[in-house]
Amino acid sequence: MRTRFAPSPTGPLHLGHAYSALLAYDMARKAGGDFLLRIEDIDRSRARPAWEAQIFDDLHWLGLDWPEPVLRQSDRLPAYRAALETLWDRGLLYPCSCHRRDIVEAASAPQEGGTPPVGPDGIVYPGTCRDKPLPPKMPEEALRLNMRKALQGIGPVSFMEEGTGPDGETGRQEIPQDQLVDGIGDIVLARRDMGTSYHLAVVLDDAAQEITHVIRGQDLFEATAIHALLQMLLGLPTPRYHHHRLIRDEAGKRLAKRDDARAISKYRADGESPADIRDRVGLR
Repeated sequence: MRTRFAPSPTGPLHLGHAYSALLAYDMARKAGGDFLLRIEDIDRSRARPAWEAQIFDDLHWLGLDWPEPVLRQSDRLPAYRAALETLWDRGLLYPCSCHRRDIVEAASAPQEGGTPPVGPDGIVYPGTCRDKPLPPKMPEEALRLNMRKALQGIGPVSFMEEGTGPDGETGRQEIPQDQLVDGIGDIVLARRDMGTSYHLAVVLDDAAQEITHVIRGQDLFEATAIHALLQMLLGLPTPRYHHHRLIRDEAGKRLAKRDDARAISKYRADGESPADIRDRVGLR
C-alpha cells in the first residue's frame, strides 16, 4: 500500500486536514506500506513558502514522517505539458476563451431551459468554444477536454471505492457515459495562469508516485470519475479510492482553510497534544 497526503500551501491546515493525513498515514503503516507527502502548489498566485513550512511543522508535530524529497507540483510542469500535448495530438482538447461569467450566462440562457446542471467543477460547460476551428499547435491558454469525443471507443469508466461516497456508495463504481457528458462535461485541463489543472496534475502525480490507495474526503468523490477517465486516456493505473467522512463544525458545515479557529496551529498554541487532535477527529 502506498498512500499520500497532498495539501496546498495556501493557508493553515485545519482539523479536516489532520483527519485525512492521519488516516492515510495509519492505513499505510497498518499495511506495512508507505505514506508520502506531496505539495500541490500549482496555484502560484496563492501558494506561500510560510504556509508550506507550517504544513511540515504541523504534520511532524502530529507524529507523521515521510520520504524525502517531497514532490512539488511546481517542479512537474514539463510532465503536465507532455500529457496535454498527447491529448491535443489525439484531437481531444480545444482552447477556451470563456470567463466564468460567460459560462453562467450561456448556461442560464432562456433557450437552455431549466436550471443549469452542476458538476464537480461547478456549472457544466455549455460548449461555447467546442466547435471553433483549432489552431495548428496547442496554444498557451485554457484547454478543455472534449468529453464526448474522449469517450468514443473506450470501455466502461470505473473505479474501486473502498470507503464511502456522500450517499453511501462503496465497491466498484461504474460511471455511465451520459453522466460524464451531461453531468460533468468538457472540463478544463489547463488553466491560463497554471499550465495545468488540479484534475490533470493529481492523476499524473499519483501515477508518478505509484500511489495505490488515494485517501481523501467525500467532497472529491464526484471528481473521481474525471480522474478514472484521464487515467484510461493516458494509459495510467487507477488506484483504489477511499473517500472518508468530512470533519464539520457545530453547524454541520465542512471546514475550509478560512476556518482559522480550527487550525492545527491554534490547538497547539492552546496546549493540546497530538493525542488530543486524534480524539477530536475520532482516530484514537
